[in-house]
Amino acid sequence: HSPPEAQKRCLSVLSRFSGYHKKDHPLMALRFYNTLTQRVEEFAPLEGNTVRMYTCGPTVWNYAHVGNLRTFTFVDLLRRWLRYRGYRLDHVMNITDVDDRIIQQALAAGKTLTEYTEQYTQAFLEDCAALRLERPERLTPATEHIPAMVKLIAGLRAKGCTYDSEGSIYYRIASFPEYGKLSHTDFSGIRAGARVDTDRYDKADARDFALWKAPKPGEPFWESEIGPGRPGWHIECSAMAMHYLGETLDIHAGGIDLVFPHHENEIAQSEGLTGKPFARFWLHAEHLILESQTMSKSLGNFITLRGVLSQGYPPEAIRYLLASVPYRKRLNFTADNPKAAATAVERLRNFELRLKTEKFPEGASEWLQVRAEQARQRFEESMDDDLNTAEALAAVFEFVREANTAMDAGDFRSANVPPALDLLERFDRIFDVLRPSEHAGGLSDAAVEALIAERAQARARRDFARADQIRKQLAEQGIILEDTKGGTRWKRH
Repeated sequence: HSPPEAQKRCLSVLSRFSGYHKKDHPLMALRFYNTLTQRVEEFAPLEGNTVRMYTCGPTVWNYAHVGNLRTFTFVDLLRRWLRYRGYRLDHVMNITDVDDRIIQQALAAGKTLTEYTEQYTQAFLEDCAALRLERPERLTPATEHIPAMVKLIAGLRAKGCTYDSEGSIYYRIASFPEYGKLSHTDFSGIRAGARVDTDRYDKADARDFALWKAPKPGEPFWESEIGPGRPGWHIECSAMAMHYLGETLDIHAGGIDLVFPHHENEIAQSEGLTGKPFARFWLHAEHLILESQTMSKSLGNFITLRGVLSQGYPPEAIRYLLASVPYRKRLNFTADNPKAAATAVERLRNFELRLKTEKFPEGASEWLQVRAEQARQRFEESMDDDLNTAEALAAVFEFVREANTAMDAGDFRSANVPPALDLLERFDRIFDVLRPSEHAGGLSDAAVEALIAERAQARARRDFARADQIRKQLAEQGIILEDTKGGTRWKRH
């Protein structure tokens, strides 16, 4: 008794569904857009079943803004999808706790590097936890890996890729003819000997960059076999990546703003030492836009996660928002976006609640079984296609809409529940938004369920005063109750 249009559509699906997994309809392979080759390529690890991945972490001189967290959310989705597809992960992410800006800010605040960076490192980890971002297998502060950086610089010096000047050591770009292959820029006309001492510089200009910086009065430095000093920003990532993951990585990922000069310089110094490809796949997340401008701490137009959450939005709504637009497309952050994301999450939660609490007639609606399987396949194929989260979400929401319609029409059966829940479980394994956050000082899920059970008992013995008291108590905690024929459903407001 399904709706006529759904029946017609599913007859077409059923006619070819049984052969979907045959050789003439192979499942699509996992593939990513590789910045290095400018092509979408099939992905598999170089060796075995373990993906060796390095991603650029935060520079802890301030709070991370929502634009930064968009990149880290992309990395989290990447991690989860690789595991979903059966791969193991050896993922390294750095914490840049020494660079020009950090030193300037620490000196201005009258603090040591450790004192200054510790607060922002902790804040970053708290933001990641709020957004349910998984911890990498290895989290590596730069200041704990100075010996590895010194070793790399010494190796480059032995190969003739460097030169010394006034106590600093510079990488000679002319020693690496392939310089520019990641950003796809022709730097053949660079001015020999031009160099830059700052960690960030003009994106249109290529200059020899500092690997090791001579100490300045009042600034922190390290004694080493290559002389006293501190590392440049670019050498930090190369050293930590190769120290833990070897000379060639499977994936190197980060924000699009890092392609040049940071990642270009990483390639030059890493491959200049080893003569081997530094990373097989380079994945870059696009900018988050705020009022038509790239969100940036240096420009002063940025919003922190704490600022957004203070407006009453749950962190899982912000996670959903950051994940909803495919990582290679710009995401325009507006005042209405978090509200729309919260509504979308609530819609999914309400559907899950219906599946778990309503009583459905026995049997199965075959067309809904087919639609659940079709939605699962479309979800997986979309994620395989360079993490196309927009298409993956569309697959889930189309099924939810059709299933809700079937429930309202009495066409949803008990045997349709397991495949529907399976689809939601697969979705949430990646997007992780269905579980409400535990609110500080609020009631746990178990406590809510216990009060609801007590309320049901009070109503059964006609103690309506106690039942109303419990409803009021839960409402004060932001818990909304909905009494249905199948029992009482609840959600956090």
